[in-house]
Amino acid sequence: MANAEKILKEYLDYLEIEKNRSIKTRENYERYLRAFFKAEHITDLAHINEERLRRFRLMLARVSGRGGGSLQKNTQSYYVIAIRNFLKYAVRKGHTVLSPDAIELPKLSVREIEIMEYKDLERILAAPKGEGVRALRDRAILETLFSTGLRLAELCRLERYEDFSRGEISVRGKGGKIRVVFVSDTARQAIAAYEKKRADAHEALFVSLTKQGKVIGRVSPRAVERLVRHYARAAGVSGRVTPHSFRHLFATDLLINGADLRSVQELLGHSNIGTTQIYTHITNKELREIHRSFHGRRRG
Repeated sequence: MANAEKILKEYLDYLEIEKNRSIKTRENYERYLRAFFKAEHITDLAHINEERLRRFRLMLARVSGRGGGSLQKNTQSYYVIAIRNFLKYAVRKGHTVLSPDAIELPKLSVREIEIMEYKDLERILAAPKGEGVRALRDRAILETLFSTGLRLAELCRLERYEDFSRGEISVRGKGGKIRVVFVSDTARQAIAAYEKKRADAHEALFVSLTKQGKVIGRVSPRAVERLVRHYARAAGVSGRVTPHSFRHLFATDLLINGADLRSVQELLGHSNIGTTQIYTHITNKELREIHRSFHGRRRG
C-alpha cells in the first residue's frame, strides 16, 4: 500500500526543489491532482486505474468552465498531464502504479495564431515619434520584443545593469530556467538612446512614467500591452496586436528562414518542443503560398 497523500506531497516538493518549478506551477499541479483524488476517492496509489481515469476524463469533458461553456480541451489536458507526470514520479520511486504510457493525452486542435505581416511590424516599430524619454522607451520596448522573442513578464523583469553591448543577455524564464537571448543592433541602439535620456537611478530597464516623464517604478505588463495597442492603432494596423504577437512573428521568422525547431525551442524558452511545433503549421502554410506563387509558373 502506498499512501497517495504522502506521495503527492513528496512529488510537489520534488517539482519545486529538484525540477526548479515555480510556486505557481506547484499550486497548479496540486489543484489538478487533488481534483482527481477527490473526484475518484483516491487514497492509495493502487486506486489509480484506467476505469477511474476514464470516469474523471469524462467528468472533465462535461464540466462547465468559468464562462459557462464546457472546459476547454487544453485545460482538460493540463489535468491529464499532471496525472501522467505524477505516475512517472511514482514509477521512478519504485511504486507499482498504472503505467504512465497507458494514458493518452487529449487530441488538441491546432490553435489559430494570427501572425502580423512584416509591413505592419515595420509600421508599428516606426510609430513612436519624438526624442523624449517616453518615445525612446516605447521604441526600445517594441524593438526588444521583436529582436528577442521575450515573454511579456521576461521583458518587464529586465534590469538596467545588463550589458547589451555584447548583443546577448541571459534571462530567467518559466520555472526559473536561464536561457540566452540575442539582441539585434537596432534594438541595442534603441535601448542605448533610451538609457542615455534617462536621468533617474531606478534599477529596472523599462520604467513607468508620469505624463511629466517622472519615473514611478518598473513598467507593468498591462502598461506594455496598452502601449502595443496604442502604437498598432497609430500605425493603422487592424486586428488584435499584443506583446505576444511579436513573439509569434519572431518564431515564424526564424523557421521560415531555415532555423531548426530545436533551436527555436531554445530561443523561446519552451520546455516542451510540442509547444514550439505549433509554429510549423503556420510556416507550412507560408511555404505552400510560396510554392503556389513561384513553382511551375512557366507551365501556364
